[in-house]
Amino acid sequence: MTKNKLVLTSIALLLMFNAAKTLAAEPCSLVDQATPDEAKSYIQCLDKQLETLTRIQQTWINKITLDLNKIEEDTGNTQLLPIFKRSITSQKKYLEDSCKWRYLQKVPNATQAAIVYKRCELQILEQHITVLKRPLK
Repeated sequence: MTKNKLVLTSIALLLMFNAAKTLAAEPCSLVDQATPDEAKSYIQCLDKQLETLTRIQQTWINKITLDLNKIEEDTGNTQLLPIFKRSITSQKKYLEDSCKWRYLQKVPNATQAAIVYKRCELQILEQHITVLKRPLK
């Protein structure tokens, strides 16, 4: 069982590395006074970055879950995993609410509202990944 977890953790880390390279390879940029097509392309680029960051985030969540399961097996401490899972749920709600009010501030300009929301999501996801990367020990 431990060997399987080691293999899964190794695969997860490899996926994170590849996802990080993909994200760095495609920076998104939007010129002032962008045309609707340029704005659409920019939003699509942000969507790709969000997909990548979400994959990275989920990989870290999976890794930490495996680590906490191992700690639970070794020590019998059953408190860690439920609290970690609750923190993930709370983080998702925080992201949504934090970005939603920024979105609503830009309405009725739907394009600007979408851009603000996606930029907010990216920033919060990056911050959360940084927190998830911190070692458990």
